[in-house]
Parts: sequence; C-alpha cells; structure tokens
Amino acid sequence: MIKYLPRVVPALALSLCLAAPASAVPAHAPSGGAPATPRTASAVRSAPASAADVPLFQALSWIEEAEEVSREGYSREQFKHWNRGLNPSDGCDTRKEVILSEALEAPEVGPKCALTGGRWWSEYDQKWIMSAKELDVDHMVPLAEAWDSGAAVWTAARREAYANDQGAPNSLIAVSGSSNRSKSDKDPAAWMPVEADRCKYVVDWVADKLRWRLSADAAELQALSHHAESCPTATVTYQQVP
Repeated sequence: MIKYLPRVVPALALSLCLAAPASAVPAHAPSGGAPATPRTASAVRSAPASAADVPLFQALSWIEEAEEVSREGYSREQFKHWNRGLNPSDGCDTRKEVILSEALEAPEVGPKCALTGGRWWSEYDQKWIMSAKELDVDHMVPLAEAWDSGAAVWTAARREAYANDQGAPNSLIAVSGSSNRSKSDKDPAAWMPVEADRCKYVVDWVADKLRWRLSADAAELQALSHHAESCPTATVTYQQVP
C-alpha cells in the first residue's frame, strides 16, 4: 500500500478562510480586506488577466453580463473527464487526484488507485465524510452552466482542460454526493450551500468565472451581489487560463 499525504494547494482563488485546529470544523468566515462596494453598471469593465486579493464586489464587477446561450447540443460528453490527471503515471485520474489532495486524513492508495480509509470535510453541507465512496468531485461552475456562459464555442481541448482543471483551488472540489446532487447544474440564483459556506462559495464561483472568462446572466449576478453583501471583507485572487 502507498500512503498519499494531502497536497497543499496554492491560494489562487480565495483569501478568505480562518485557521482552525485540525480537530475542529474548518472556519470560513472572512477577515481583513477592504469594505465591499455594490456592483453598478458604471463599475463594470474588462477583467485583468490576473488579480490578487481584490475586494469581492470589484471582482464581481469584472464578470461580463450576457444572456445564456441555448443548451441545445450540450452533453457532459462535450467535456472530456476524468482524464489521467496531473501525474499520468500514478494510476489516479483527475477525480481521484482531487480526492487525495483534499483529504484531511490521507487514505491508503491501493492498485488502480483504490482508496481505503481517510477523512474529508464537505464544505457545501459542513459534514465529515469518512469514505471516498461517499464523495463527488464537483465543478465549481457546473459543466452545463459553463456551456451556457461561453464554453459552447470552445474547442474540445479547452473544454477538457476546464473539466479537469486542478490549476486553481476549488475549480474542482470534493463534497458529499448528496450535496452535489442537490446543486446539480444550478447557478447561485437557484442554489447555494449552507450559510457557513456561502461567502467562500461566492468567492470561489467569481474566481472560477473570471479564470475562464465566463459570463453571467442578470439573475446570477443579482444573486451573487445579494450574497456578497454578507461578505464585506472577502477578497478574490485568480489567474486567467490563456
């Protein structure tokens, strides 16, 4: 058996979480940063290619507003996943690599990347998960939502890169299967996680949209702005994918 240690993920998508003891439930309340400024039409401008510790409302103002395209022609098969991951020689696909990287207690890794033991924290519903079989790996911005927001015109290679993106924390996130099914392909106008995770979720969603230059419709932006009002000190960090 091989033991994998949790991978430290660089802080590319958020500056939000408070430190907590390993035995405690992780804290997600924001701290520090500039006061929030509501999104206004005059504030909207093109997003820079990268930004660090930008106030949430400023980052939100950089998301282009656009009506969603028709979902005709969409299928999950348009986004090839899961591929062989960051280390094609380890026998673990992208999904398993994400699960391993987010383990708070590392599982044992057997042949064909079979996982035994381990412990995870499911942010969406604030629950401990004790078996990898109970986890789903969620796309922060769901594949269908990405299609609606710009990915419909991408190349197959870019859609595959999006579907397997491990280049930023929480582009992909391991959560309980039940919370992932509850979210499905909904945007923040139709679904949000439990209250304790909402500021972090909005930060991650905005960072992912900016990273991949995806647009948002009016209802989505309104919902994001509404929830961002409860996160006055939250900041966003991201780098666009070329």
